[in-house]
Amino acid sequence: MGSITPYESAAGKRYRVRYRKPDHSQTDKRGFRTKREAELFLASVETKKASGEYIDPTAARATVDRLGKAWLASRSHLKPSSTYVYESAWRLHVEPRWGTAMIGNIRHSEVQAWITELSNGIEGKKPKSPTIVRRSHDILAGILDTAVRDHLIPSNPARGIKLPRRRSREHVYLTNEQVAALLVACAEHAPIVATLAYTGLRWGEASALRVRDVDSRRRRISVVENAVYVNGSIVVGTPKTHERRSVPYPQFLSAALAAACAGKTRNDVIFDDGHHGYQRTPTMAVNSWWDRALAESDLPPMTIHDLRHTAASLAVSAGANVKAVQRMLGHASAAMTLDTYSDLFDDDLDSVAIRLNVAADDLIRAALATGSATTANG
Repeated sequence: MGSITPYESAAGKRYRVRYRKPDHSQTDKRGFRTKREAELFLASVETKKASGEYIDPTAARATVDRLGKAWLASRSHLKPSSTYVYESAWRLHVEPRWGTAMIGNIRHSEVQAWITELSNGIEGKKPKSPTIVRRSHDILAGILDTAVRDHLIPSNPARGIKLPRRRSREHVYLTNEQVAALLVACAEHAPIVATLAYTGLRWGEASALRVRDVDSRRRRISVVENAVYVNGSIVVGTPKTHERRSVPYPQFLSAALAAACAGKTRNDVIFDDGHHGYQRTPTMAVNSWWDRALAESDLPPMTIHDLRHTAASLAVSAGANVKAVQRMLGHASAAMTLDTYSDLFDDDLDSVAIRLNVAADDLIRAALATGSATTANG
């Protein structure tokens, strides 16, 4: 138990509380006007120590910069592409504003003002996209979450912040006719474009395919690697969800895939850059072969990732159910597929009503007619 002692100050009599922290080091707090205030403070300290909720006042002096570097280092489980965007957001948006701030001095209102400034832009700075704003907030909030768990601060002032809504970009769905025109315009790049449009592979997954990943007998592609351009170089790792998957491809792709594999060993990249290396995403360059192909085939501007949406659309149009589409795309769940492509399954609602009508038409019509007649006679 601690102790309470009075002392004289310029403002009059005051009380000092001495107590031991959980690590058994001694500290004190002074300035209490009455002994009752000091007793209440000491009682609260002892209660928090007993419940494990004690917060060392000096711990709150830790800066965001010191804790932030440790937090970023703990993100080692993320893929290199994700790690890069988090490090970029930290360097450009979080550290300049909060790096020197002591975590105990950060206020909820200050964090909200920062988010508003990022969203709206100030002092000639351009507004940041909702994705960047949210990512920056995630970093600060994550750092402070760790501080709360380590009992450095009692609560996280970055939680409960009003964040900008993400603006969902409208999906582009090409028809078979449009894909055919695009393939003609893509020339030597037609095989990889066709593979993307009819399997739903991501660019990184398709560009990482090796000859051994294609089973021509079963017409299956094994997705085991992902080649992603990160900060100036290609990084090869596991697919986005870390899960390998087997994706079927239509028979009309067989000849193109066989030609792309011809003369290569099992370990060679199928869609290489012409020098046995990985291709970079064409949409990263200005006036790329992809841009020229879109213009030549009279298609609107779109990213090569939109071919993944096209694959989903063509699969649903061909009669695939949501579970099949989920497995093809490698989504974590059917719910995620429905959330992403709910518009593709609108026609299923109509078919439900039609099937219900066929199944119970005469029976329910007669029952409703009987009920209506009874009501009229009553």
